[in-house]
Amino acid sequence: MLLDTERITYEQVRGRVSSGELLKLVIEHEQFAWLHRISELVVQIDEMLQADKPISLDDIQNVIANVRTLLTPQEAGNGFARKYYAALQREPNVVLAHAQVTELLASK
Repeated sequence: MLLDTERITYEQVRGRVSSGELLKLVIEHEQFAWLHRISELVVQIDEMLQADKPISLDDIQNVIANVRTLLTPQEAGNGFARKYYAALQREPNVVLAHAQVTELLASK
């Protein structure tokens, strides 16, 4: 969802891009760099799920804390927090997804 929002913003200025071009942009272009934080978190979760050792309560609590911290939008924040705030302001689907994740994180 955030990738779609950033793609639209990019394409409004520079024109349409193919899926292959988008992948290259996500990896290399500065406009998409803020999304790397989410990718890194997804990789961390995936590695934890694929590991041979059992997942501990501490592991789960750390991931939840990292997600909560990452998904805290800040208008005057740096990097991800500011870009995330802007995405929430311009894209209703991001707001809905944020509400769902926030609700999930609040549940016990």
